[in-house]
Amino acid sequence: MQNEPSGPRGGDTRERLLDVAIEVLGTTPDARMGDVASAAGVVRRTVYGYFPTRSDLLVALARRAVSEIAAVLAEDAPVGKAADVAWADFIARLWPMTHRYRVLVVLRRGEFGEGIHALLGDVEQSLADLVERGQRSGAFGRHLPAGVLSQAAWSAVFTIADDELSRMELDVSAVILTSLLMLGVPESRAKVLAEQAGRA
Repeated sequence: MQNEPSGPRGGDTRERLLDVAIEVLGTTPDARMGDVASAAGVVRRTVYGYFPTRSDLLVALARRAVSEIAAVLAEDAPVGKAADVAWADFIARLWPMTHRYRVLVVLRRGEFGEGIHALLGDVEQSLADLVERGQRSGAFGRHLPAGVLSQAAWSAVFTIADDELSRMELDVSAVILTSLLMLGVPESRAKVLAEQAGRA
């Protein structure tokens, strides 16, 4: 293993460490800095050079994940697109990457919960706005307030992703269908949307 010097390539090294950390912590949430260093093929000093504490590393991972989720949501849920179609497209894009975001779910349950909640604020508000738009158009049910309903529907995706067996056996269309049904989309419509988004 080697110690990466700081310099022009420092940004690349930092991103590579984050890539590795996402995989390591997604599999083993309580993994230590040494585990990340070993998986990255560097010494611990290199990891500490970019992330002085484990907390710094976790916050950096959370910020990156939130940024990626926000980018996917912005692309797949423009104002002019039907809310149920936008939701299906968003989940279709999110599902293959859920292993990268599982760390968010784990962190949110622990001591970093308040900070993660704050980081996710904009994403969750955008999802709530999308659900509210769907409720106004009649695409989504009104059985829960938009904020609560959106939280339940997208949290379910991570709950499914937490089950390794589900990740291996489930097609993305089944995940989309589950989420749409939770939003109150009629089953016949939800199946069509799930199949279309799953094939995209």
